[in-house]
Amino acid sequence: MPQRLKKQSEMAGLPPGTLIYIGEKRLEKTKITVINYDQQHYEKRTINTIDECFGYRDTSQTTWINIDGLHDIDLIQQLDEHFGIHALVLEDILNTGQRPKVEVFGNYIFVVLKMIYLSPDGNDIISEQISLIVGQNYCISFQEKEGDVFGPIRKRIEENKGRIRKMGSDYLAYALLDSVVDNYYIVLEKFGEKIEALDDALINNPGLETSREIHKLKRIMIDLRKQIWPLREVLASLQRDESKLIKKATIVYLRDIYDHIIQVMDNVDTFRDMLSGMHDVYLSSMSNKMNEIMKVLTIFAAVFIPLTFVAGIYGMNFKFMPELEWRWGYFGVLGVMAVIGVGLLFYFKKKRWI
Repeated sequence: MPQRLKKQSEMAGLPPGTLIYIGEKRLEKTKITVINYDQQHYEKRTINTIDECFGYRDTSQTTWINIDGLHDIDLIQQLDEHFGIHALVLEDILNTGQRPKVEVFGNYIFVVLKMIYLSPDGNDIISEQISLIVGQNYCISFQEKEGDVFGPIRKRIEENKGRIRKMGSDYLAYALLDSVVDNYYIVLEKFGEKIEALDDALINNPGLETSREIHKLKRIMIDLRKQIWPLREVLASLQRDESKLIKKATIVYLRDIYDHIIQVMDNVDTFRDMLSGMHDVYLSSMSNKMNEIMKVLTIFAAVFIPLTFVAGIYGMNFKFMPELEWRWGYFGVLGVMAVIGVGLLFYFKKKRWI
């Protein structure tokens, strides 16, 4: 995050539309995959240059162009020349710190959202910006790196399952959005299990590690909310917009994604409230534990204060203290001290202080 903010600060003062990639530096070559299909035909190929996909723009078939890697600025810039993509849109594609949003232009729709999945160890989340450009018969998706949650969609297109090959590019964009949102459920389910396990540990044996885990999960929930919440506005805008690029039949499916986003946000807010409550419980548990310790120490002090008083009197060594010359004086004083100590313990027990 600090490195990304540093790169954003480097853009200060530059003209609008200046293309600078904000993200991790990569050495691998940008990968371009084209899937062209209709009800009868299917074609999938990996191309080497962006020029090879320009012929798909004006066909009657639906074309999905997926670009893995945004570090090749020259390649991204060529889209402006052949697809008429505005320079500010290209700037937003390369600025991977964008907030989810939608912008409707005359001949295409631009959508930004966050693809979220679990880290390899399953203890954190990885967020990647996905940008979509939806045209008349094409959909271009931009990813920061190779690897995504779109595998089931590719399989459905290849095997001609469902209605995806009967519909157009707007339905393809819906399928991509739906796949990203469905993966939110998987991530939340994983962290829901962690929160339940943490809740049990909090009751049985709270400790410093428990507090750290609660803080970590709270941070993750805040990040999730920040990246998912704006998607409500995106879907609401797509439903309200009267663009000819989105058919009425597809709006029904967009409504379904909107409902899913509401459910996801409810889960995120619930988990966040649970973690806040768990943090309060942790503090209360630590406070109660400290009170128990202080209670034990106070009992010890209360018992030994009168014993110290007795020991102090007989430690003054006055010459005419009658008990000093008594044969059983030592054992008598010990007996008195024992009776005082036991008596105090019984008194505390009767008062239910211990």
